[in-house]
Amino acid sequence: MTACGSELDLISVDQAIELINIHTRPLESEVLPLAESLNRYLAESAESQIDLPAFSQSAVDGYALCAHASIAAHTCFELIGEVRAGQVPTQTLALGQAMRIFTGAEIPKGTTSVARQEIVECIDANHIALSTDLKLHADIRDAAEELKCGQCIAETGQQLNVGSIAALSMAGVAEVEVYRYPKIAVVISGDEVAAVGATAKTVTAGQIFDANAPMIRAWFLQQGHEVEIYHVSDQMEAVSDLIQQLSLAHDLILTTGGVSVGDYDFIRPATLAQGFEQVFWKVKQKPGKPMLFALKKRPDRTRCYLLGLAGNPAAVFVGMQIYTATLLAVLQGTMQTPPWFSAQLKHDLDLDARERFLRMTAKFDQATLTVNRLAKQQSHMLSNLTTANCLVRIAAGQRYAAGDVVQGLWI
Repeated sequence: MTACGSELDLISVDQAIELINIHTRPLESEVLPLAESLNRYLAESAESQIDLPAFSQSAVDGYALCAHASIAAHTCFELIGEVRAGQVPTQTLALGQAMRIFTGAEIPKGTTSVARQEIVECIDANHIALSTDLKLHADIRDAAEELKCGQCIAETGQQLNVGSIAALSMAGVAEVEVYRYPKIAVVISGDEVAAVGATAKTVTAGQIFDANAPMIRAWFLQQGHEVEIYHVSDQMEAVSDLIQQLSLAHDLILTTGGVSVGDYDFIRPATLAQGFEQVFWKVKQKPGKPMLFALKKRPDRTRCYLLGLAGNPAAVFVGMQIYTATLLAVLQGTMQTPPWFSAQLKHDLDLDARERFLRMTAKFDQATLTVNRLAKQQSHMLSNLTTANCLVRIAAGQRYAAGDVVQGLWI
C-alpha cells in the first residue's frame, strides 16, 4: 500500500475536515468579563441572573389605571400622582384612580391597564378620560415574561456576538466562562519571499512581495485573534529549529509553502523530525493540494497543532477559509463543518479531476441566490479577491450547466 499523502492516497475535502474535528481537542477555559468576550465560545452555559423584566412595568408613556375589566371610551379617572422610570411607586391605585407613568417605570399596585398618552384627554388638573376603548392588561410588561432567573440564555459552545452580549448584559451576567484563545504562530517559508518592508524599488530580482503574511494576519484579526509572524529560509536546520522553538508554547503553528515534495520543501520533514504525528498530508483539491495537518503531544499533556498550507496565495486563502476556520472552531469547543450555502450557477463549467474552490460573486436575482465565476482563478493570482464574496465548491469529475445548484462559502 502506498504511503499516506501519495497521489494514489489523496484524501477528500470532507475527510480532511473530519480528521481535523476528530484529532483536535478544545483548549482549556477561562473566565472573562462579559465586555471582553466578543467572538469567544462559551465553555459553560450562561444563565439569567434576574427575572426579565425584574418587575411589572409600563410599555408606553401614559397613565396607569385601575378598573374591573376592559374600559369603555370616555370613562373618567382621578389622577393621584406620577411615577417615573427608576422610581419605586409608593401609592396603590384604587378603583377609578390613575397615575401618570413613563416607559419602563414600575406599575403601581392595583394597576389593571396602562393607557398610552395618545388616547387620554385631560379634563382638569386632577381628572382624565379615555378617547377610545381599552382592553384589560393593555401595555403592561409582566415581570419575568421574557426570562426567569436561572433560565439558560446561551448554550455551551455558542459564539458570543454583539447581540448575545447585549442579551446577557440585560440579564445581569457580568462574566462568562469561555474557551481560551489559542496562541498562534505563522511561519512564511521561501527564499523568494521579499523581506518585510520591501518596495517596488528595493525588491531584488527573482523575489516576490509577501501577500501571505498580511492576508493571514488580517484574516485572524477579523476572527479576533492576534498572531506572531515568522519568516524562515529554505534550509532544513532553520525550519526545524523554528518549528521546535514554536512548538514549546504555541497551540497552533500555521505554515505557508515548503509542504510539497520539492528539494527545498522542508516543512513536513522538519515537522516530523520534531516529534509531530502526521494526521494527513495532501488533499484532493484545487488549489491547495499540498496540505499537512500534524499534532505534537507535549509532556504536560497539552498539544501543539501544525497546519501546513501550500505557498501560493490563493491556496492559502482557501486553506484559511475552510481548514483553519474549522481548526479554530474545534479549539474553541465547537466541532463543525464549514457553513455551506446553496446557490444557482449562472454558467457552464468543465470538469476537473480534483475538487475545486472557485472565487465567485454571489447575488440575488429575482429572489434566487446565484453565483458567477470570476476570471484569473490560478493559485498564484489574488486580484479577483477585491470583488469576490464567496468560494464555490465544484465537485471532481463533474460537468456543470447553467442553473445547476452548487455549494458556496461566504468570504
